[in-house]
Amino acid sequence: MSRHLLRFTALGYLALLLLVPVGFVFYRAFGDGVGHAWDAVTTGRALHALELTLLITAITVPANTVVGIILALALVRGRFPGRGLLNAVVDLPLALSPVVVGLALYLLYGRGGWLGGLAGHGLKVLFAVPGMVLATMFVSLPFVVREVVPVLREIGTDQEQAAETLGAGPFQVFRRITLPAIRWAVAYGVVLTTARAIGEFGAVSIVSGRIEGKTETLPIYVQSQYAFDFNTSGAYAASVVLALIAITTVVLLRIFQPKEH
Repeated sequence: MSRHLLRFTALGYLALLLLVPVGFVFYRAFGDGVGHAWDAVTTGRALHALELTLLITAITVPANTVVGIILALALVRGRFPGRGLLNAVVDLPLALSPVVVGLALYLLYGRGGWLGGLAGHGLKVLFAVPGMVLATMFVSLPFVVREVVPVLREIGTDQEQAAETLGAGPFQVFRRITLPAIRWAVAYGVVLTTARAIGEFGAVSIVSGRIEGKTETLPIYVQSQYAFDFNTSGAYAASVVLALIAITTVVLLRIFQPKEH
């Protein structure tokens, strides 16, 4: 009896927090028909917002994956002064509000900031794609690191040391021993990073300038359609696109995972 009660409570809690709100978004998106929802997400402005969102994600996810693996190896395998501080800094994006991150980048690269002079040399960061990429990379940095670190600690170094004694170089050890052992941790980190990059709003909205048709990502487009243009159906339809991208990413991971086992 207690087992069923626990299961019912867990499923009910998830349904209340996830399924009901998401289901309501889908209901409102297609309330006026599929054709109306399709027209709302195929306008030039909506398509540009989607393309920009995917571009930022395509830059952010590989960069944070590589950096995340390197940081995880440094934290687990490395022994150097300041390792504890580095470990704390990695979690900083999780503790800081994204709005604070966007404001910090604005003050850093804005007029009068330490790096504000870059705009005068042809490198525009604020109100352009580079600033939006930097903001997204910052807020999504910890996910790969935090997924890989526990797995590295669990597998230990015995196999790596054995490979080194047999003459394998550092890159061979990583490619043949370490990477296969952490591949699913990296995959889960990539999924979380992708979801955060696609849905990031707070930091990006500050550094983007919200320029229609130029620096408007899909989450910003949703907010603009709902709050400023009073196009609720367009906002819900664009929200469905965001949800479908995230769901597709998770489903693909689940499809390919059993094949490895």
